[in-house]
Amino acid sequence: MTRPRVHILALGGTIATRADATGAMQMGLGADDLVAAVPLLADIAEIKAETVSRVGSHSLTFTQIAALAMKIEALAADGAQGIVVTQGTDTLEETSFLLDLLLDLDVPVVVTAAMRNPALTSPDGPGNLLAAVRVAADPWVRARERSLGVVVVLLDEVYAAADVLKIHPTRINAFASPQTGPVAALAEDRVVPLSLPVRSAMMTAHAMFGVSRAAKLSKADPAPVALFWTALDEPGRLVEALLSAPHHLGYRGALLVAMGGGHIPEAMAPLAGKLAAALPTVVAGRAGASGPLLHHTYGGPSSEITLRKSGLIWGGRLHPLKARLLLEACLRAGFDRVAVAKVFAAWD
Repeated sequence: MTRPRVHILALGGTIATRADATGAMQMGLGADDLVAAVPLLADIAEIKAETVSRVGSHSLTFTQIAALAMKIEALAADGAQGIVVTQGTDTLEETSFLLDLLLDLDVPVVVTAAMRNPALTSPDGPGNLLAAVRVAADPWVRARERSLGVVVVLLDEVYAAADVLKIHPTRINAFASPQTGPVAALAEDRVVPLSLPVRSAMMTAHAMFGVSRAAKLSKADPAPVALFWTALDEPGRLVEALLSAPHHLGYRGALLVAMGGGHIPEAMAPLAGKLAAALPTVVAGRAGASGPLLHHTYGGPSSEITLRKSGLIWGGRLHPLKARLLLEACLRAGFDRVAVAKVFAAWD
């Protein structure tokens, strides 16, 4: 049986760290080091490995991920039958979502990482890499790539990129999809299917951004999105500062992280309307896994009925971190407010 060609792209992160002279873990391992630590990979696939960067995921940028998407597209066009990306866990829930937004391929794209560094007992990096390659090479996954999109593989579970979240800062089982659960699990040498993700909202985004979107967005001017998290008794002074600053401090959009089903403190209500008038502003829920926001249940000056009428764009079920990236992509693409609202309406 012919083994599929799987290309591993290493970005850095805990999975690629090693101890310096003081014992502190630093970026240092490359793709070849990661492959050498897992001899069983050769039994599953024809492996090629490339070191793209050696940085923690906390330092990755939108433009870097867009460039990575272009590299993945080129590898797929050159005959790669699966792509595995290794990176840090700090922003994995964001980078995997962005890759899912930018890519539309017939080959599996799998993102994996590690929580335990290689100097600790039982590091999870080698096992996660083995599982990721197994998923990338699996016939069920390869036959359903467009139905699955980009997936994340950690601790023998497979998650859809749009749904996965990091739910703990250090624990080995730090990732989950609280709204939907995993799409597959690994047992022995098998990938066991469990479900298929709902992809209609992502397909709407793909259609609106069009083809070659990774190349287009990587060349576009940056479109920073301000992130405002609401909390008990928050007066909104940072919003005031942004609105009064020249050129809005360079921000081109805003993400307002609301309470409950889409509520903010009453003191912030007038500011929210001004913010929406000044910049495209999306509302997402701050509650754990996020999840569908309300439309027309509660009244009052700072509830969802009023906020929706004031020009704020509803982020639907998207987690705030993913909604922020989607808004930046829309702004980089030059979408007007109507188009931005249409993209987000698919998630609502």
